[in-house]
Amino acid sequence: MELILWILAVVLVVAGILALFRQQILWGIVLIVAGLLVGPGGVNVIS
Repeated sequence: MELILWILAVVLVVAGILALFRQQILWGIVLIVAGLLVGPGGVNVIS
């Protein structure tokens, strides 16, 4: 389960960075913060 959360966090952060490059600043920041919360060392939303 931890591996799935880590992969999800990476996908969210990458999507956030891509959104920043497309000038979608707010959406990019939201995705990056969500990725950091889900990832290792962040908040575990499952348990």
